[in-house]
Amino acid sequence: MRRVIPPLAALPFVALLLPAGCAPVRTGNLGPAPGGSSPATATPTGAAPGTPAPATSPGGRTPSPSAVPTAPASGGTPSPEGTVTVQLWFTRDGRLVPTRRTLPATLATSRLALTELAAGPSPAETATGMATLVPPGWQVTRIANGVATLAAPAGLDGGGATSARLRRAQVVWTLTQFPTVRRVAFAADDATPSGRDDYADLLPPIVVTAPAVGDRITSPVTVTGTAAVFEATVSVRVLDAAGREIGTAFTLAACGSGCRGDYRVHVGYRRATAGPGTVEVYEVSARDGSRVHVVAIPVVMAAAG
Repeated sequence: MRRVIPPLAALPFVALLLPAGCAPVRTGNLGPAPGGSSPATATPTGAAPGTPAPATSPGGRTPSPSAVPTAPASGGTPSPEGTVTVQLWFTRDGRLVPTRRTLPATLATSRLALTELAAGPSPAETATGMATLVPPGWQVTRIANGVATLAAPAGLDGGGATSARLRRAQVVWTLTQFPTVRRVAFAADDATPSGRDDYADLLPPIVVTAPAVGDRITSPVTVTGTAAVFEATVSVRVLDAAGREIGTAFTLAACGSGCRGDYRVHVGYRRATAGPGTVEVYEVSARDGSRVHVVAIPVVMAAAG
């Protein structure tokens, strides 16, 4: 496949590691769900690879650790000091968008995730357009052979076909992060459980899995996710509170035009003081060079020389 590198005027000089091959979207290729593939990396010249800042709980909600469902799923991302980090899939502009919560550890991770999904986005996440269509009351009644069976509350398919499908997608993408869950049945007699592939078309062109809204970051910040963009080129810039560009980089996703691939890039920045800022991930338009499919993540930035 012919690779087109964006103009040097728009993008800084970086060292690229080109990923090999392309692959279609498959269940479990985002977040801590099973079956993930290793993303490509790119590091700006002179910057040492870093690690993402620890996930936070921007919503400030603390579900009861003692609440245990009938058949709890194991999983989530282990975190220090008796906590667990779970990935939640909310909606924005009719598409799925991920965020994270770090909460007190519990065996009931499936219920924890569903409770947080129903509680909805934090004020900071809401300000970016995130929302939830999932009502409270969802219960996992059984997990067997990779299938989580739910007892869904009334109104599962309310609001029309589009909303109903997006609601189901939120639940499927959230629950399949756990190693014991690969598909979700929405009733005991559901003969066709759903997996991530069934809702892959609801992903936006660019998905950002890290950093999350409200994360505290240091330089270089590690930006990860998946993308289905022209010639696989994913661009990132870091902005200070005034909107000034203080760091840029780009990389190639593991798959180019017409398919979705993982990406990972380390972006260095310089700022004299700590404070709020934004990490923007976007595609450079092949038509006019403008930034398109922009995903803006508000963060708290450490000072960096």
